[in-house]
Amino acid sequence: MIGMTVVPQDQKAHLNDLLSKLVMMLHSRLQSLGRRRTLVFAVLSVLAIVSFLAVSKLVKRYSEQERALARHMYAQGQADQQTGRPDLALEDYRAALLYDRDNSQYQLSLARALRDSGRTEEAETYLLKLWEANPQDGAVNLALGRLYARRGSIENALHYYHNAIYGTWPGNADKVRNDAEFELVEFLLKANAAPQAQAELISFAAARPADTAIQLRIANLFMQAQDYEHALVRFREVLSQDPRNALAAAGAGEAAFALGRYRHAESYLRIAAILNPQDEQIRELLQTTGMMLESDPFMRGISDAERTRRIRAAYTQAGSRLDSCAKQQGIDLQQASASPAPASDLVSLHNRWIDIKPKMKNPAVAAVEEENGNSVISLVGSIEQETATLCGPPTGMDKVLLLISQEPASSDTGADK
Repeated sequence: MIGMTVVPQDQKAHLNDLLSKLVMMLHSRLQSLGRRRTLVFAVLSVLAIVSFLAVSKLVKRYSEQERALARHMYAQGQADQQTGRPDLALEDYRAALLYDRDNSQYQLSLARALRDSGRTEEAETYLLKLWEANPQDGAVNLALGRLYARRGSIENALHYYHNAIYGTWPGNADKVRNDAEFELVEFLLKANAAPQAQAELISFAAARPADTAIQLRIANLFMQAQDYEHALVRFREVLSQDPRNALAAAGAGEAAFALGRYRHAESYLRIAAILNPQDEQIRELLQTTGMMLESDPFMRGISDAERTRRIRAAYTQAGSRLDSCAKQQGIDLQQASASPAPASDLVSLHNRWIDIKPKMKNPAVAAVEEENGNSVISLVGSIEQETATLCGPPTGMDKVLLLISQEPASSDTGADK
């Protein structure tokens, strides 16, 4: 046709062959390029993984080094605190926290050091944060209890000590709880909170096992709280388990003596003296107890004649103590008694003593009864108290008379009350 070029058949075949080869070449190149990209991606992925592992290892090693430094500084802080260098301990604990910020043990130790250094407000801030994170933590509650005890806040101290006693502890919980209870009671006694201390001890004694060492310690604390009745019960409990416990026997004797149960006191003190013959205090109290039993005119079960004899003996002894003290003070009682205005209480007491002397010298029991034994012993007590103030603590029979005058109705007949 006009205007069209006709391509020969052989040239057309040749052209198709060239195009096919070109397509195949391009396809081959594209496949090669794809494989190369896959290889590159794979290599990069491997390198990334290796780099990540290397960085992770470096980070882990760095973190381990930081924790190692923290442990070292913490150990140094503990050493400084134990050797009485609280300021250095504070710096050590702060440094430890720089390397291990979230370590609650380091935070607790820092708070304790702050508290013991008198920086109670800073300590309180740390401790309350720790408490908010774990209100049942026994160690944190104990630290707060000690903090408020240091401040003299009885209510707050009771709250956190109780939390510590009933809180969670990692190990050996019974011993830690017992120690916390004893610590609380001792704090209350020092704070002159005897009723709270007694309540704690009653609850504590009921909850603890019948361990003689614990019961003995509880009994001694009852004595300090002047709860002699409960103290005697605890001492007896120990003796029921260990009859040869000298400390329990002595404690029972002291408690019975304080309760005016002198026959029982004498019995326990005799046992204690046999078990511990070197204890001078036991022997002295045993001697005093014996003198109380022999001299107390208010002892139930004695005859009227014996009561009168004891009153006369007390009267005579008080007169001797009065004369001795007056001489020590440079006072002539005979001359001073003639003065219309006594210049000393000793003189006034001497005048009262002289006034009832005729009845005390009268051999008849009725004469003493007419004077009234209570009033005589009251005068004897006044003499012993005044001479103790002016001339020093009484000893021997004078000590006994002072005790009798203070609690004349406390003596027993030996019946256990």
